[in-house]
Amino acid sequence: MNEEVDVLLSNPYLGTLAFFAVAIIALVVFLTIFELVTKYDDWSEIKAGNLSVAMATGGKIFGICNLFRFAILNNDTMIHSLVWAGYGFLLLLVAYFIFEFLTPYFKIDEEIKKDNRAVGLLSMMISISISYVVGACVT
Repeated sequence: MNEEVDVLLSNPYLGTLAFFAVAIIALVVFLTIFELVTKYDDWSEIKAGNLSVAMATGGKIFGICNLFRFAILNNDTMIHSLVWAGYGFLLLLVAYFIFEFLTPYFKIDEEIKKDNRAVGLLSMMISISISYVVGACVT
Protein backbone atom coordinates (compact mmCIF):
# COMPACT_ATOMS: atom_id res chain seq x y z
CA MET A 1 0.00 0.00 0.00
CA ASN A 2 2.79 2.47 0.89
CA GLU A 3 4.54 1.72 -2.40
CA GLU A 4 1.37 2.50 -4.33
CA VAL A 5 0.93 5.78 -2.47
CA ASP A 6 4.59 6.68 -3.09
CA VAL A 7 4.13 6.01 -6.81
CA LEU A 8 1.06 8.25 -6.90
CA LEU A 9 2.81 11.02 -4.95
CA SER A 10 5.87 10.83 -7.22
CA ASN A 11 3.70 12.33 -9.96
CA PRO A 12 4.28 16.08 -9.48
CA TYR A 13 0.65 16.98 -10.20
CA LEU A 14 -0.85 14.37 -7.88
CA GLY A 15 1.79 15.05 -5.21
CA THR A 16 1.05 18.78 -5.31
CA LEU A 17 -2.69 18.14 -5.14
CA ALA A 18 -2.25 15.76 -2.19
CA PHE A 19 -0.03 18.16 -0.21
CA PHE A 20 -2.36 21.04 -1.05
CA ALA A 21 -5.43 19.14 0.16
CA VAL A 22 -3.76 18.00 3.37
CA ALA A 23 -2.41 21.49 4.07
CA ILE A 24 -5.85 23.08 3.58
CA ILE A 25 -7.51 20.55 5.89
CA ALA A 26 -4.80 21.04 8.52
CA LEU A 27 -5.09 24.83 8.17
CA VAL A 28 -8.82 24.63 8.90
CA VAL A 29 -8.18 22.36 11.91
CA PHE A 30 -5.38 24.55 13.28
CA LEU A 31 -7.40 27.75 12.80
CA THR A 32 -10.31 26.11 14.61
CA ILE A 33 -8.01 25.34 17.53
CA PHE A 34 -6.79 28.96 17.56
CA GLU A 35 -10.43 30.09 17.47
CA LEU A 36 -11.16 27.99 20.57
CA VAL A 37 -8.20 29.56 22.38
CA THR A 38 -8.98 33.21 21.63
CA LYS A 39 -11.59 35.04 23.67
CA TYR A 40 -13.35 36.50 20.65
CA ASP A 41 -15.10 35.10 17.58
CA ASP A 42 -12.57 35.67 14.80
CA TRP A 43 -14.92 35.53 11.84
CA SER A 44 -17.67 37.67 13.42
CA GLU A 45 -15.12 40.32 14.32
CA ILE A 46 -13.62 40.23 10.82
CA LYS A 47 -17.09 40.48 9.28
CA ALA A 48 -17.72 43.53 11.49
CA GLY A 49 -14.56 45.16 10.14
CA ASN A 50 -12.18 44.58 13.04
CA LEU A 51 -8.82 45.07 11.33
CA SER A 52 -6.86 43.95 14.40
CA VAL A 53 -8.54 40.55 14.40
CA ALA A 54 -7.99 40.29 10.63
CA MET A 55 -4.26 41.03 11.08
CA ALA A 56 -3.89 38.56 13.95
CA THR A 57 -5.80 35.86 12.06
CA GLY A 58 -3.90 36.60 8.86
CA GLY A 59 -0.64 36.20 10.76
CA LYS A 60 -1.81 32.83 12.06
CA ILE A 61 -2.78 31.72 8.55
CA PHE A 62 0.56 32.86 7.14
CA GLY A 63 2.43 31.23 10.02
CA ILE A 64 0.68 27.89 9.63
CA CYS A 65 1.14 27.84 5.85
CA ASN A 66 4.77 28.87 6.22
CA LEU A 67 5.34 25.95 8.58
CA PHE A 68 3.85 23.64 5.96
CA ARG A 69 6.14 25.16 3.36
CA PHE A 70 9.22 24.30 5.36
CA ALA A 71 7.86 20.89 6.35
CA ILE A 72 7.11 19.93 2.75
CA LEU A 73 10.46 21.18 1.46
CA ASN A 74 12.48 19.36 4.10
CA ASN A 75 10.73 16.00 4.41
CA ASP A 76 10.34 13.07 2.08
CA THR A 77 6.89 11.86 3.06
CA MET A 78 3.52 13.37 3.72
CA ILE A 79 3.47 11.87 7.22
CA HIS A 80 6.79 13.47 8.16
CA SER A 81 5.61 16.78 6.76
CA LEU A 82 2.41 16.58 8.80
CA VAL A 83 4.29 15.67 11.97
CA TRP A 84 6.66 18.63 11.59
CA ALA A 85 3.88 21.04 10.65
CA GLY A 86 1.83 19.84 13.64
CA TYR A 87 4.82 20.28 15.93
CA GLY A 88 5.38 23.74 14.49
CA PHE A 89 1.74 24.58 15.11
CA LEU A 90 2.09 23.56 18.75
CA LEU A 91 5.07 25.90 19.03
CA LEU A 92 3.02 28.71 17.45
CA LEU A 93 0.33 28.05 20.04
CA VAL A 94 2.93 28.18 22.83
CA ALA A 95 4.23 31.48 21.41
CA TYR A 96 0.68 32.85 21.55
CA PHE A 97 0.43 32.01 25.26
CA ILE A 98 3.90 33.39 25.98
CA PHE A 99 2.94 36.64 24.21
CA GLU A 100 -0.15 36.89 26.42
CA PHE A 101 1.91 36.09 29.54
CA LEU A 102 4.65 38.63 28.75
CA THR A 103 2.20 41.52 28.49
CA PRO A 104 0.89 41.86 32.05
CA TYR A 105 -0.26 45.47 31.55
CA PHE A 106 -3.08 44.49 29.22
CA LYS A 107 -4.76 41.39 27.80
CA ILE A 108 -3.86 40.69 24.19
CA ASP A 109 -7.24 39.18 23.25
CA GLU A 110 -9.15 42.08 24.81
CA GLU A 111 -7.05 44.66 22.97
CA ILE A 112 -7.40 42.84 19.66
CA LYS A 113 -11.17 42.58 20.16
CA LYS A 114 -11.23 46.35 20.85
CA ASP A 115 -9.48 46.80 17.47
CA ASN A 116 -6.17 47.96 18.92
CA ARG A 117 -4.29 47.82 15.63
CA ALA A 118 -0.86 48.09 17.21
CA VAL A 119 -1.53 44.88 19.16
CA GLY A 120 -3.08 43.20 16.10
CA LEU A 121 -0.03 44.06 14.02
CA LEU A 122 2.35 42.85 16.71
CA SER A 123 0.38 39.60 17.02
CA MET A 124 0.58 39.10 13.25
CA MET A 125 4.33 39.72 13.21
CA ILE A 126 4.94 37.32 16.09
CA SER A 127 3.06 34.53 14.29
CA ILE A 128 4.97 35.14 11.07
CA SER A 129 8.36 35.48 12.77
CA ILE A 130 7.96 32.39 14.93
CA SER A 131 6.92 30.37 11.87
CA TYR A 132 10.25 31.26 10.20
CA VAL A 133 12.24 30.31 13.29
CA VAL A 134 10.44 27.00 13.67
CA GLY A 135 10.58 26.41 9.92
CA ALA A 136 14.36 26.82 9.93
CA CYS A 137 14.56 24.05 12.51
CA VAL A 138 12.52 21.54 10.49
CA THR A 139 14.70 18.73 9.26
